[in-house]
Amino acid sequence: MMTKVGNLPEETSSFVGRRAELARLGTALTTRRMTTLIGPGGVGKTRLAVRSARKAADRFPDGAWWADLSPLYDEGLLLPTVSDAVGLADHSLRMPVEALCEWVADKRMLLVLDSCEHLRAACSHLLAELLTTSPGLTVLVTSRQPLGTRGEHVVEVPPLPVDGADDALRLFGDRLHAADPETGLHAPGDRAAAAEICRRLEGIPLAIELAAAGIGRHTVAQLAARIGSRFDAGTPPRADGRTPASLHEGPVTSRLDLLSDHALWPRRHRTLRTTIGWSHELCTPLERLLWARLTVLRTDFDEETAIEVCAGGPLGAHDVDRALQGLVAQSVVQRDGDRYRMLDTLREYGRMWLRELGEERAAADRHAASFLGLARRAHDGWTGPGQVSWYHRVADAHLDLCAALDHLTAHDIVGAQEMAGRVGFFWACCGHLSEARGYAQRTLDAAPVDGPHRTRLQWVLGVAALLQGDFATAEKYGALCTAVALYDRDDEGMLSATYLSGLTQLMTGQPAAALEAAERVLRMTAQTAPVESAHLLRCRLITVFALTALGRLGDSARAAAALRRSCEAQGEYWTRSYVDYQLALITLLQGRPAASAAHARSMLAGKHLLRDSFGIALGLDLLAAAIAAQGAGAQAARVYGTGHAYWRMVGHPQRGTPELGPVRETCELQARAAVGDDAYQRAFERGQSDNAEVGLAAALRDDLQL
Repeated sequence: MMTKVGNLPEETSSFVGRRAELARLGTALTTRRMTTLIGPGGVGKTRLAVRSARKAADRFPDGAWWADLSPLYDEGLLLPTVSDAVGLADHSLRMPVEALCEWVADKRMLLVLDSCEHLRAACSHLLAELLTTSPGLTVLVTSRQPLGTRGEHVVEVPPLPVDGADDALRLFGDRLHAADPETGLHAPGDRAAAAEICRRLEGIPLAIELAAAGIGRHTVAQLAARIGSRFDAGTPPRADGRTPASLHEGPVTSRLDLLSDHALWPRRHRTLRTTIGWSHELCTPLERLLWARLTVLRTDFDEETAIEVCAGGPLGAHDVDRALQGLVAQSVVQRDGDRYRMLDTLREYGRMWLRELGEERAAADRHAASFLGLARRAHDGWTGPGQVSWYHRVADAHLDLCAALDHLTAHDIVGAQEMAGRVGFFWACCGHLSEARGYAQRTLDAAPVDGPHRTRLQWVLGVAALLQGDFATAEKYGALCTAVALYDRDDEGMLSATYLSGLTQLMTGQPAAALEAAERVLRMTAQTAPVESAHLLRCRLITVFALTALGRLGDSARAAAALRRSCEAQGEYWTRSYVDYQLALITLLQGRPAASAAHARSMLAGKHLLRDSFGIALGLDLLAAAIAAQGAGAQAARVYGTGHAYWRMVGHPQRGTPELGPVRETCELQARAAVGDDAYQRAFERGQSDNAEVGLAAALRDDLQL
């Protein structure tokens, strides 16, 4: 039985109706390479795409993958977002589109791009390239308009039927019950009133859900009367003469229609906009203000972030939670555990109010300050027990961090330089190499910078270049970091520079030079560098690598064991997992393959927690070698195959320090000799074709079976 793979969103509420649309989409996903669902905002395109993709997922051996494009504010983020969605963490110097096309080329997979309307040209161009180079790729798109890509099959998503069918009424009832299990259409006339609400709202799902959320403040009959009177007015409300600054001070009629010509909007657009405006009027003044301010956030958020980004003026920090829960109760904001999100259609509305209030710049300033604070806290907490949590927070906030960096680059270059340097290690060492290198270079070029910020930026550039295989650039920035840190008498800078230079020397076959430099700097900083310093731990790691490469296995094992204890005491995973890698290599070279396999699996567990694909690829190669050395040739071949899949994921052939090459070759020969070339090849191909997560999970089991 094939294991389902992919990253499709969970369905968090009931799915109503759409039998005919699901049937049409099922046929389209079988017979068409590209299908685009079109319709106005709020009509249910995303829900329909999720349900259709789930029903079709079993037909795609390489998975069904979802990319939400609604938070993207710049087409430059399209490629990294899609690459992230399909599991590509490219570490090469290739153009990103080339890497993505190569990654997808031989896969039979479904790719869903949700909310493409604001990036139509960029999406069309990207999909044209992907569909041309990837014959097994099927694409499902949601957009308010067709993309115009060659071969595009367009399916219009209509509202739910309101005449002769009960889908819209059922949706209204379901949402009432979900909000309050004691609520329903039980009173005399409720069902007829609800049917009238659905008819007035023309079966638009988002409008119906917003109306259902208003029942807490009205009966069904009262709600029907209010909606009826609003729609019967037929024209937008007149301006009341109030200034934009006063819009959050008390109940007001919706002014969204004053921002554009109401008559120019298609009827269904006007219906939804009017309903959103009515929901807006039901909000308290502080809820309306929070609605507007939340729109600056690009991704899901927690309450702490909402306070940092939105509190100020009449909306105090203590008011944010109450206002946030009010927006949740009215379905303006969706809650999943301790995370919150806003639908794109409602975010657009709030953004227009933010402009009307004249708060765009202030909101962007607060947003940038909040995420600069996140970068500082994550940088400071990297070596502590919260390391994995900090990495995940940085990874999950990627689009917000990019937005904050762009804003700071334009308005506060010193803040941008600090942020790019502090967040760069997360991006460089666990993915997003292009962003790490790009932002570091851009902020370094934008204005002069001195002290630790300059060293960090140069260090990020060097590490990103090294991981991309650009050793000359890495060597250049290692030398620059060393010179600057010496001039600034910056211990952290000296340790980081030595790590960069030492790793470059190790990768280019100069372990003696790496060892000499690392030991010298460790002596220089012994009295001043904090014992928990991330740079100190990484510099000690260079000595372990160098001792192993020089064949001093006893010394290397002792240094590795001591370093591992230091990491474990602090709850540090990144350096510790590379120590485990070295212990796996040392014990393998010492002829202890069982111990080697145990260390390799420990390394892989740590790298998996940090989502470090490059580290996982290295660890799988070493685990395969240890398994082969124990005579389990077919099992070793399967792990080698999974490792090859991860190497493709990072866009590199097998890499590592030079001494690893002969170990790989010897152990591969052992595995082939143990089971024969045909059995080896079959097992290798199985590992290579497995979903990467599935293959890694199998490799982590001691009782790996074929």
